[in-house]
Amino acid sequence: MPAQCQVRRMAGEDWAESWKKHFRPLEVGAVLLIKPSWSRCRARLNQATVILDPGLSFGTGQHATTEFCLRQLVARRPLKQPQSFLDMGTGSGILAIAAAKLGYHPVHAFDFDPDAVRIAQDNARRNGVRARLTIRRQDLRDLGCRHAPRYHLICANLEVGLLLSEHRRILSRLHENGALVLSGILDHQFPRVQNRYLEAGLTLAAEELRQEWRSGVFVFSPP
Repeated sequence: MPAQCQVRRMAGEDWAESWKKHFRPLEVGAVLLIKPSWSRCRARLNQATVILDPGLSFGTGQHATTEFCLRQLVARRPLKQPQSFLDMGTGSGILAIAAAKLGYHPVHAFDFDPDAVRIAQDNARRNGVRARLTIRRQDLRDLGCRHAPRYHLICANLEVGLLLSEHRRILSRLHENGALVLSGILDHQFPRVQNRYLEAGLTLAAEELRQEWRSGVFVFSPP
């Protein structure tokens, strides 16, 4: 059957502004609000706010994988003892900025893309936390494993190939009592990732499937 097309007249619309309706504020529990700069949504009492506009780098909180990471940041936020945080593949910097606002310290982040690093640094400055975190350019495949600093919480929202091939480098950064959040994984790919980290001595502590994306939290198994 030959292809058919239709042409119809559409009502006038301000396209320069109408796309903004797709980026709404996101509340993560009662303690974190992610919103674009044009939103008039006000934070609740004692609610940390991250202002982030969509741009060239991944991460506005709208994607299922990013939101899962944000919820883990909130659930595991430091209340008494200091908790360190590492963001692998920071993109827009959303996770590192949220971590700094939630009281994690120190907060470190890296990305292979120099544009992502620049954008993340700009976003951190815009949110008033540039001095409270470190964002640098780094290729995960070149990350050293010996004498590496270890973190209480690591978020690795990465391409699945890197999660598999570089699992030793990722785990070299995880504190023995820490939690590793892995996301950016399609549902059918998750069993391979899970098996790789179980074989390395970790346990799957939590997981979630949203749309076609599955994310998980891994911790070291008790001796």
